Amino acid sequence: MAQDSFDMIVIGAGPGGYVAAIRGAQLGLSVAIIEREHMGGICLNWGCIPTKAMLRSAEVFHLMHRAKEFGLSATGIEYDLDAVVKRSRKVAGQLSSGISHLMKKNKITVVMGQARLAGKGSVVVKGDKGEQTLKSKHIILATGARARELPGLEGDGDLVWTYKDALTPSRMPKKLLVIGSGAIGIEFASFYNTLGSDTTVVEVMDRVLPVEDAEISAFAKKSFTAQGMKIREKSMVKQLDRGKGKVTAHIETGGKVTQEDFDTVISAVGIVGNVEDLGLEDAGISIDRTHVVTDQYCRTGVDGIYAIGDIAGAPWLAHKASHEGVLVAELIAGKTVHPIKPGSIAGCTYCHPQVASVGMTEAAAKEAGHDIKVGRFPFMGNGKAIALGEAEGLVKTIFDAKTGELLGAHMVGAEVTEMIQGYVIGRQLETTEEDLMHTVFPHPTLSEMMHESVLDAFDRAIHF
Repeated sequence: MAQDSFDMIVIGAGPGGYVAAIRGAQLGLSVAIIEREHMGGICLNWGCIPTKAMLRSAEVFHLMHRAKEFGLSATGIEYDLDAVVKRSRKVAGQLSSGISHLMKKNKITVVMGQARLAGKGSVVVKGDKGEQTLKSKHIILATGARARELPGLEGDGDLVWTYKDALTPSRMPKKLLVIGSGAIGIEFASFYNTLGSDTTVVEVMDRVLPVEDAEISAFAKKSFTAQGMKIREKSMVKQLDRGKGKVTAHIETGGKVTQEDFDTVISAVGIVGNVEDLGLEDAGISIDRTHVVTDQYCRTGVDGIYAIGDIAGAPWLAHKASHEGVLVAELIAGKTVHPIKPGSIAGCTYCHPQVASVGMTEAAAKEAGHDIKVGRFPFMGNGKAIALGEAEGLVKTIFDAKTGELLGAHMVGAEVTEMIQGYVIGRQLETTEEDLMHTVFPHPTLSEMMHESVLDAFDRAIHF
């Protein structure tokens, strides 16, 4: 008879769930993981990974068009959309099968099906082979989130696309409307705009990438506009009239509604937690606006039930989910754990130019009552950036003037999603401006700008 009792059950095999399962198994726990659709979850199959593969294709295409700048010649530059998509799916597929391998390697029991809490320490799974009941004193909810669909703006797979449609396009949009300019919206806008779509982005807030520092958002907007993107801020899509081969969008700006035709619309207006059909309410688990309420150790308030990742609320980032997965597995195994500091988790957006940040924005730091010092260093002052042909960008750092604490770091430009980790480590180790100033950065690198930005905050920048 198959095993039905475990030390730990994980519901959801995304970047939170599968990492929790692996860490639990490493610590000697017997672990079962339940997944409804895809090993690796949305992030790996339909989000973080395949989008990066597609954006890389767009980046190479963009560089090919710039060949002359580098003393090179390239003619007849074209793209094959189906081949771009095929590569993206292959990358996702390779990683998904890698997750299945890791489950086997760590002797984790994988159960495919829809899970539901069924009384204390019990989970019922409905799969192809009927129902089975699994038991454990420790259950981790890691069911993630899905795209929010606003009434009237729902995807139809033809004219109005969800993120899945946008990742497996049936055609190249000629005139594209992207609703929402958060990370997902702006990445799709960047991809399709680079490949030649006439792209309009509508954002309800007063700036694109609204969670970023205002100065960085303004810099990014300028760059997007220079690439031909149309940015409509403080605007709202009120309705979509779907016709034959076109959509008429009613866009409200400053109380005035205009109508504009598009052949494709991508809706990226946020996410909602996957809290339905899990038996959460019956179990006594508190839910706030589609997210499970947890304490700093990811505990739900119901003994033995934890929630991690997107279902547990912001920040909605894969790396946060993975870290929470490790934290909970170690907590269950009786290890000493430290709660996550949300302010030390970096956010990355892989548009062109890239955007990355950690900690407080300048406005948030002032609002919190800090006396601040702000440093800036432009890419045009960096030898490596100029040599790469990537002289557009900015590194910005924010310090507490009294203590020297690094309150926040914000960047826009080439490879900043890789560079941000330097500041993340700095915040984790509670480094001060003094530590960062005395660190020797290698030359010639883009990372030197990180050093110069710190120096600039204290009026000591060398190269600008």
